[in-house]
Amino acid sequence: MSFKQNKISAKKSHISPISIINLLIVFLILLGSCNKNKITFAKFNNQKLEYEGRIDMTDTSAAVIYWPGSSVKIYFKGTSVKAMLKDEKGDNYYNVIIDNDSIQILRLDTAKKFYILAENLIKGKHSVEIFKRTEWNKGKTWFYGFDFGKEGEIVAPAIVKNRMIEFYGNSITAGYAIEDFTADSPDSIFTNNYLTYGALTSRHYKARYSCISRSGIGIMASWFPLIMPEMYNRLDPTDTTSLWDFSKETPNIVVINLFQNDSWIVNMTNREEYKYRFGTNPPPTEHFIIDAYRSFVQLIRNEYPKAHIICVLGSMSITKKDSPWPEYVKKAVLLLDDKKIYTHFFKYNNIKGHPEVKDHKKMSESLIRFIDRNIEW
Repeated sequence: MSFKQNKISAKKSHISPISIINLLIVFLILLGSCNKNKITFAKFNNQKLEYEGRIDMTDTSAAVIYWPGSSVKIYFKGTSVKAMLKDEKGDNYYNVIIDNDSIQILRLDTAKKFYILAENLIKGKHSVEIFKRTEWNKGKTWFYGFDFGKEGEIVAPAIVKNRMIEFYGNSITAGYAIEDFTADSPDSIFTNNYLTYGALTSRHYKARYSCISRSGIGIMASWFPLIMPEMYNRLDPTDTTSLWDFSKETPNIVVINLFQNDSWIVNMTNREEYKYRFGTNPPPTEHFIIDAYRSFVQLIRNEYPKAHIICVLGSMSITKKDSPWPEYVKKAVLLLDDKKIYTHFFKYNNIKGHPEVKDHKKMSESLIRFIDRNIEW
């Protein structure tokens, strides 16, 4: 039908040109309302973003990420996705996970900019997740949002995670040198929290994951001034005044894997780290060690009155044959007299250096078996 015929038809039906214009305006408004939910840039505070870990949301322009294992994920329709990020030092590495299976490594720059995470995807529904591989001493990261291009669209999450596991630990839990199969390098490219026993266990249960860890940290002494009882309750681990609000999330299970560094330092009376904590005193007694562990576990229990707490050790030298440290932990837990606090020790891996990927897989399998046998959640 020609435009002229349209005009004629309109005239015959007594519809004025002004009415037609009004109808067009209404049509355009309706069309706009149909597309108002089609957001191609998801800002850091978009409600459909899924965060895991202790994320700082007090900055009005970006989410600030500190802790290893912290992540942000979103589901979308489109063929490409970018993320706007900025790093404090340029030493952080992230895993970029597309559709829960395709993983690439991203090293960040100190400049605020977009990073292409995926392109030329098949049309349809996808997910993208960025996961912090590295530790908080590599600096913090600012996440501003995801961009899905002109044809992109945010969609609802595929599943809702109703369970949560939180881990407190040292280099083992952080994933230090987990992918260095020839040495024990401090280069952060070899740290990968995504493949640690904690992350593996959490994904097995489809549980939210939180990892409060730092290589070298202990309960009584560390290889630096900070100890876990001074760090466990922080949002920004570098700031003594930045406190985490424990009411934000309550884990079903808390796993504590500490004491490995303590077990070395308490015998090094000439080291500065020893003198910083103990002065010129002789090594701590068994009673002192047990009480220090009991006191820390009590701090966690105070924050999470209903959580199951699993006190684990290993898989480094602390669980080798004739080590007294498993007994210290058992005695501390016995003193707590709490039916929802347990002990579980990983087999000594008997290797030089930190646990590798294969070792973390065994630790995760061991922890999963323990949870399945002992905890209803």
